[in-house]
Amino acid sequence: MKRFPRMFAGVSFFSFALTFEAYFNSTSLAQTHEPSKTATSRKQAQPPPPSEKPAETAIKPEPAAEQRPAPREAPSDKDKEKEKEEHYDVSETAPVVTHHQITVDGKLLKYSATAGRLPIKRGDGRIEAEMFYVAYTLDGQDAARRPLTFAFNGGPGSASIWLHMGALGPRRVVLQPDGFMPPAPYRMEDNPYTLLDKSDLVLIDAIGTGFSRAADAELMKKFWGVKGDIEAFSEFIRLYITRNERWSSPLFLLGESYGTTRSAGIAGYLADRGISFNGITLLSTVLNFETLEDNPTNDQPYIFLIPSYTMIAGYHHKLATDLAQDMNRARQESEQWASTDYTQALAKGDALTPQERQKVIDQLARYTGLSKEVIDEANLRINVRKFTHYLLIDQKLRIGRLDARYTGPDPNGLLDTPMYDPTGAATMPPFTSVFNSYIRTELGYKTDMPYYVRAQDIGFDKWDWGSAIQGFPDTASAMRQAIVKNPYLKILVMEGYYDLATPYYAANYTVDHLNLPQKYRENVSFTTYDAGHMVYLPMDGLKKMKADQAAFMSKAQAQ
Repeated sequence: MKRFPRMFAGVSFFSFALTFEAYFNSTSLAQTHEPSKTATSRKQAQPPPPSEKPAETAIKPEPAAEQRPAPREAPSDKDKEKEKEEHYDVSETAPVVTHHQITVDGKLLKYSATAGRLPIKRGDGRIEAEMFYVAYTLDGQDAARRPLTFAFNGGPGSASIWLHMGALGPRRVVLQPDGFMPPAPYRMEDNPYTLLDKSDLVLIDAIGTGFSRAADAELMKKFWGVKGDIEAFSEFIRLYITRNERWSSPLFLLGESYGTTRSAGIAGYLADRGISFNGITLLSTVLNFETLEDNPTNDQPYIFLIPSYTMIAGYHHKLATDLAQDMNRARQESEQWASTDYTQALAKGDALTPQERQKVIDQLARYTGLSKEVIDEANLRINVRKFTHYLLIDQKLRIGRLDARYTGPDPNGLLDTPMYDPTGAATMPPFTSVFNSYIRTELGYKTDMPYYVRAQDIGFDKWDWGSAIQGFPDTASAMRQAIVKNPYLKILVMEGYYDLATPYYAANYTVDHLNLPQKYRENVSFTTYDAGHMVYLPMDGLKKMKADQAAFMSKAQAQ
């Protein structure tokens, strides 16, 4: 199976989270967690049920003198290499359950938090991996009527702390009101816009991230790809609703970035296995990678980026006055030009006349805020790396890729530097610090195992992109299958105007080309934010996200 190694080469994020470039350097060998033995002021820890008595070890008689074992052969290079291979303890242990309360909209909510790992088994029952999760369930509710939302970030290779501690969970990382980095030490607070009042929540970490591990490196390959990842998450969902008796609950998916790719795949995969969802929320969407990955014969990504460039240039005061005074009109004008004149010009390639070329340069400068010299040198095709580098080059600042509101000097200097995203530098430390404290103290999940915010030693070149053998990776077809097989399924697409990882106009194009009959088309809705990839980082975005999601879930259940 061919891979898709070029995707996002040279970039630091795909939380798509698309995720953060910063890696933890620590590694672990055969690590296990030990349940908490203490309680905090916010919780009361419940001890896990007693385990079965371990089998007694048989005592072997010592061999007689004349029965000495034959001398062992020196280990081969292959044996030495196998011995060095990392192995993780994937035996099942009881989850840790704690109890808490929070006030949301003036109403006291008492809830239970469950932190643990569920096994992913092969056909004969052998555990091949364990997936870490934190579930929040409201106490005293009828499980048959209570909605249940499975949520996850993307990457591929990102843990789900961003949605967990930034948007959905009952506790959140404290940022500045605009979502920018506060001074250390970092802290958390009750999340006034948690989704817990509307739905029980299960936050899941992909295998190789968080505390989720495959048994060994060889098994990791099974799950480290489009197909294996979808199958692992699908099995997790099946097992969770089975063990917790939630088969009759209204079910929802909420994926961010590559998590939208995964959500579409899960919906299609489980549709054939008797599990249907009431609603799926796609936050910062990518279903068809042809809309994101350019090559010499694919100019689509350049086209879909232009409206985002316009919005970002306006935010940084780089647009002409007539455009800047009405950003809604500027965005619509940019969309229209990108889809018509610009698309036609790129299609001509080298056949473009000098006069036509100069006209495109002039218009690109108008809609992007970049100099005509840069546009000319880029052959009319401005990728994300060039735009983030050159928009504020007069101030010697680079803008963010995940969220272009963020700016900062490049750590390696101004010119000839690798891709750098100031978004990561501003968000990785507070989220990492707060979550590691939260999971071990308030939730009582004690372990020496490092929590991998970003999967270790696994890059895009090691991800099996599956359908790339037919062209570009795609789960839009799986999403279409899920929609047409379930006429009640609702889809909500959330988009940030300042997101360059998954541009909103590319997502619109993909959804507009699902080839859905009008009846099904009406089940798809959109909502936009004056924010980046993680629309919930600014407090205004978080508040709007909660309202949009709550309204969507109510509509999806009122059928």
